[in-house]
Amino acid sequence: MLRILAGLLRPSFGAVKVFGGLDPHDARDRIGYMSHAPMLYDELTALENLRYFSSLYPGRPSLSPAEALRQVGLDPDLTRTLGQYSQGMRQRTSLARVLLPVPELLLLDEPFSNMDVESVTQMVALLAGFRQSSRTIVITTHQHDHAAPIADWILALKAGRVASFSPGSPTL
Repeated sequence: MLRILAGLLRPSFGAVKVFGGLDPHDARDRIGYMSHAPMLYDELTALENLRYFSSLYPGRPSLSPAEALRQVGLDPDLTRTLGQYSQGMRQRTSLARVLLPVPELLLLDEPFSNMDVESVTQMVALLAGFRQSSRTIVITTHQHDHAAPIADWILALKAGRVASFSPGSPTL
């Protein structure tokens, strides 16, 4: 579902529209997609990773790598390589990578996976802050209890079909 919303795949039937009627493929520069895999280089520092990824957006308004790291609560001057980071720090670095081009729509695949309680709490707080901005966030997760406090809507899928759709309960 997220890959279709990100414009990376086409639906097998039907149509998906974003931003009031655009095909997701035509709106990819307005969409940030954080896949389940971190898509980062373990032998580089977080800042080096983000410098590389920011070079992929030439001529496009974007955050500086240091600012993206600060937005997710990481120190851009940290000299450890990503391979030495905790899972929570890796997930936040992955989120910083997605934030570089300042997307309007954030698509996050399992952002809480393999994180300890403190890291989950930090990630939920970050997402609650982004939720207050003009960004829309779509999260897929098997850990409903982590996302529920910041969700406006909760959609549950079972075997590829909508099992339930209900208002969330934002409390942050």
